[in-house]
Amino acid sequence: MAHTEILIRNARTVLTMDDARSELTGVDIRLRDGVIAEIGAGLTSDGTVIEAGHCVVTPGLVNTHHHLYQTLTRAVPGGQDALLFGWLKTLYPIWARFGPEEMFVSAQVGLAELALSGCTLTSDHLYLYPNGARLDDTIAAAAEVGLRFHPTRGAMSIGESDGGLPPDSLVEREAAILEDCIRVIDGFHDPKPGAMVRVGVAPCSPFSVSRDLMRDAALLARDKGVMLHTHLAENDEDIAYSLAQFGCRPGQYAEDLGWTGDDVWHAHCVKLDSQEIDLFARTRTGVAHCPCSNCRLGSGIAPVRAMRDAGVKVGLGVDGSASNDMANLVAEARQAMLLQRVTRGADAMSAREALWIATRGGAEVLGRDDCGQIAVGKRADLALWDVTGVESAGSWDPAALLLAGPQKVRDLIVEGRAVVRDGQVVSFDLEAAIGRQHRLARRLAETM
Repeated sequence: MAHTEILIRNARTVLTMDDARSELTGVDIRLRDGVIAEIGAGLTSDGTVIEAGHCVVTPGLVNTHHHLYQTLTRAVPGGQDALLFGWLKTLYPIWARFGPEEMFVSAQVGLAELALSGCTLTSDHLYLYPNGARLDDTIAAAAEVGLRFHPTRGAMSIGESDGGLPPDSLVEREAAILEDCIRVIDGFHDPKPGAMVRVGVAPCSPFSVSRDLMRDAALLARDKGVMLHTHLAENDEDIAYSLAQFGCRPGQYAEDLGWTGDDVWHAHCVKLDSQEIDLFARTRTGVAHCPCSNCRLGSGIAPVRAMRDAGVKVGLGVDGSASNDMANLVAEARQAMLLQRVTRGADAMSAREALWIATRGGAEVLGRDDCGQIAVGKRADLALWDVTGVESAGSWDPAALLLAGPQKVRDLIVEGRAVVRDGQVVSFDLEAAIGRQHRLARRLAETM
């Protein structure tokens, strides 16, 4: 590999998110061959130099839950004011008309949106594969955009005719699901430090797959050494379904089927009770907190303060763009902070803690101890926030980005390569992708 170097010079403030939560001023950061090589003052370089005197520098933000394919179905009439199950019923027939092009383009646009909000590492939960679509489509999109990517091979196997929620056209045979999990893990998963792609196994939810598939998926994932992901305890309907169908709460269901542990993370967990929180803390099971989606669907406010106090690993997720309907990770962090304050008081969560959850917290949930912090030897994934604009004007503490600061990065670097420069995506032709996205969305709407 060719030797590459970037010097970030004279950063106004660096929020390292290291073990000591150090905050540095007026320092330089040398990035070499995808790694943070040196942090100090007065550094020089013959490589690319990025002036950062007006910037707060943070680790790249980490998104622990998304459905990138949904970027094509934002603000769909009929689903705008529905609860989770009704919302799904509205959208399933639209998603059933997707194919490889829709998956690829929607992922491109969604990843670019994340990048502009400071995200360098994102997971994705793809659980439907209509008309020849494959996980490969989103992996190809991420390679073009340049973000670090954790796609998960999701699945649904119980359709309406068997008492499930999704239409029969969107479910798959369980043997075929497991076979394709093996194919994508063998083809794409990279367990090494610095990996750009890691694949996970992710049956959609307890109400769309069987107990057997949940159990078999956990066995397969552990045999292959990959992580496990699903939705859990998202709203009151979810809890009622679990009690009626399984005779237990979601936490007990997860534990019984092997779905707790350091290699597992669950999305939402809005309705976890104190026993379930203790279970997750004890087993090191992670949570992807999705505050904006939870508000939009009326699901409730996840007990993040209680989770954090108990020692549960918590990261942030924007969730799908059909239920957010944006994918702005720094806005998600602000929402997380505000929701804990509105339920627990103004001192329930600081701006810095919420930003820690959005960076280091997310990296821990995804099992990436090589990401999420600015320290020598960690991956060169950084976000530069220009604090000279109107959003920060008059701020006494520019490092409190979630209180008064930009929600769009000036520069974003992933694995030592520029993805955003001067507020513009430079890794691929975003304007052309947006044009394709609009055309595909119109075609879907016209065939409703």
